[in-house]
Parts: sequence; C-alpha cells; structure tokens
Amino acid sequence: MRSGFLISVAILLDAALFLLNLDVALRDHSRAVLSQAVFNIADLVGSAMLAWGLVASQRPPDVNHPFGYGKERFFWAFAASLVTFSLAGVGVLFTGIEQAIVPEAIGSVEDGLIVVGVTLLTSVAGLLIVLRELRLARDTVGSFLASSHQGMKTIFYQDVVSTVGSATALVGLGVVYATHDPAIDGLTASAVGVLLLLTGFVLAAESRELLVGKALSLHDASRLIALIERNPRVRRVRSFQSMMLGPDDALLALRLNFQDGLTTDEIESTIDEIGASLRTEMPALKHLVIEPES
Repeated sequence: MRSGFLISVAILLDAALFLLNLDVALRDHSRAVLSQAVFNIADLVGSAMLAWGLVASQRPPDVNHPFGYGKERFFWAFAASLVTFSLAGVGVLFTGIEQAIVPEAIGSVEDGLIVVGVTLLTSVAGLLIVLRELRLARDTVGSFLASSHQGMKTIFYQDVVSTVGSATALVGLGVVYATHDPAIDGLTASAVGVLLLLTGFVLAAESRELLVGKALSLHDASRLIALIERNPRVRRVRSFQSMMLGPDDALLALRLNFQDGLTTDEIESTIDEIGASLRTEMPALKHLVIEPES
C-alpha cells in the first residue's frame, strides 16, 4: 500500500473538514457538529504523527539501533490512536453530556445537517480510497486488519469511525430538527464520544502488542516451518523465534536439526537455500538467523 499517499489524503481531508465543521459549530452552537470538528482536528494531528513515523522509520540502522527504526511506525501509530480517538473521545463525550444536561439552543439546524452531510460523504470517499489501495495491493480487508500496518489501520479506522460518527450526528440533528429538542444534540455528541473512546482502546491495545515484540502470526509461522521441513536435508525445526520490527520488517531466528552425515559445506549451502526460499516466500524477513543444532 502507498502509505505516504494515504496519509497525505487523510491530512488534506481532515484540514478541510475541520475548518468547515468548526465554522458551523461556532455559529450555531451544535455539539454534534462540534464533535465532528474535534474529531477532524484530532485526525489531522494523528495523521501528522503517522507521517512523521513513516519518515523516522526510514533512518538506516546504527550502533544503538542495529535492526533499524521500523518500530517508530508502531510508536507513532500508538500515539496517534491516543490523540485521535481517546483524547478526542473524552472531549466530545463531556461536551455532549453538558449539552444534554443543560441544553443550549442551536442556531441553524439546517446548516448543521448540510455540513455533517458533507462530512459523511467525504468520510465515505476516504474509506473508498483505502479500499481501492487494498485492491491495488491485492490484499483483503481481513488480512489487512490482521497485519502489522498499524499506521494504515489507524487511517482506516479513522475513516470508518468518521463515517459512523457522521451518520450518527446526521440522524441526531435530524431528530433535533423534527422535535426542536437541543438535548438530543448533546446525546448524539456523547454517542460519538463513546465510539471514539472504544476505537482508541482497540487500536492502542494492538499497537502495544507490536511495541513489546509481537511475533509472526501462527498462520505465517506454520507456513514457514512447513517450507523449511520440506527440505530433504532438514530433519526438524527445533526453535522458531520471530518479532515484527516494522510493518514490512521481521526478525526470524531458527535452530534446525539437520540429517546425519552432512558435511559442513552441505549444511552451509542448505542454510543459504533455506534463507533464499524464506525471503522469497515472505519478503518482510529482512533479518534472518539460522543456527544448526549442535
């Protein structure tokens, strides 16, 4: 997937939607519209964090970081999820509760309906762009969500939550327009706030696993072990240890039990063959250690 392209699109859309929603929210005092503005600015900051993580992860390995800086993307995805969803969710939730308890009249519900409708259409467009990138990469939504591309998953969740949140705000403002009850506006904003918080917890938990050293998935590990043990000179894989160092960067350390009677040269050539086949099967294996069992 084109990470830089998706992040750039997210930044541009969030900046435009923030200005549009903020203008209407300040004029008409709608908490539902304000919730969209808060989410947009948090989205903007989060996307900027993801962009920085992408740049920082490209630094070459050095003495202090011999495996490179790939985990920068995991860290900044974690930070982005906290800012975009958790902090924004708390702000939107309390603002909504305040409006529900002490309702303030809304200036123009029609303006709110229009701007939230535009936000909804834009969010759907952003979601379609991500799905198009998945299709171009010949990937599925299921495999994408199970992958280590936390930054891209954060953008995907941003679009999903923005779509659901905008739809919720649109329905809430429609009810306010029909009933003239501004308390509904606060309840709508509170619902959006809860949605943001729940999404933030899910993303933060996923990023935490990667930061502390998540291994390859069981499916990938089983696939690689089967590939290794198909080699006639390998008796068994004795140890298989892996760690994701970045969305497209993995470390794999193997201890192999070879067939009896092999010479040192035969073992060395077999290790080279296995390393080449593993990297062909999974290009993300940029750090590979293979040790014969003594």
